[in-house]
Amino acid sequence: MAAPRIHLLIIDPQHDFCDLPGASLPVAGASADLERLSSLISQRGADLAGIHVTLDSHQVIDIAHPGWWQDAAGQAPAPFTVISSAEVAEGRWRARDPAQQAHSSAYVQALEQRQRYQLVIWPEHCLLGSWGHSVYQPLQTTLQDWARQFQQPVHYQLKGLNPGTEHYSALQAEVPDPRDPHTQAPSAWLAQLSCADEIWIAGEALSHCVASTVRDLVALCGPAIATKLVLLRDCTSPVASFAALGDEFITTLTQQGMRLKSSTDLI
Repeated sequence: MAAPRIHLLIIDPQHDFCDLPGASLPVAGASADLERLSSLISQRGADLAGIHVTLDSHQVIDIAHPGWWQDAAGQAPAPFTVISSAEVAEGRWRARDPAQQAHSSAYVQALEQRQRYQLVIWPEHCLLGSWGHSVYQPLQTTLQDWARQFQQPVHYQLKGLNPGTEHYSALQAEVPDPRDPHTQAPSAWLAQLSCADEIWIAGEALSHCVASTVRDLVALCGPAIATKLVLLRDCTSPVASFAALGDEFITTLTQQGMRLKSSTDLI
């Protein structure tokens, strides 16, 4: 019997999400998560048919960053401010660039209609070209060693390149832009993941980008893929104050067939 084709999907294992000095959006426990993951790859690398790494990738001016918005006094919202469509309609918050006002208003309305997340203003994070955008160094060293040893490239998938929409999921933007293929589902990558016998999932953060990516993977590939999914529970953590979102995701997906394991279960 042939060995199962195992793919490892690592969501946003970047410095800005690690609990390190200088990180702009640290997730408590993230550095230890990624070190455990690195150990797993070192010990089970021969069994991995592919490794996929998603990278949150932003410009300074982004609809979920403070610099996009201003109040009547011209002040930017503080990080972690929640902006509702009602507040935009009443003028509490406006796009700093008047040319973006109509889009911003329509976007917040569309986001609320999807009922997944409200618009949260995050600290500037994972800026292209910055230290915060790069993969946590101990994990990156392990990934490079795996590529050399097994003569396979690691697949890196950038997300968030369109500043006018959020991109928690690695598979599609929260509000896809029909003019921008980067915000829409990547069919070739989905086909590759669908062919796996198992997909091990790790990364940051459980409450947001991990949850959104996995939900979209099941929605786009069909419910049968949920039985292939293995969430490495000790290799992912939620954003502070959003742990309930992570718990809700786990409950929903395990009911659909996703399994929970720790990295030590697999070594």
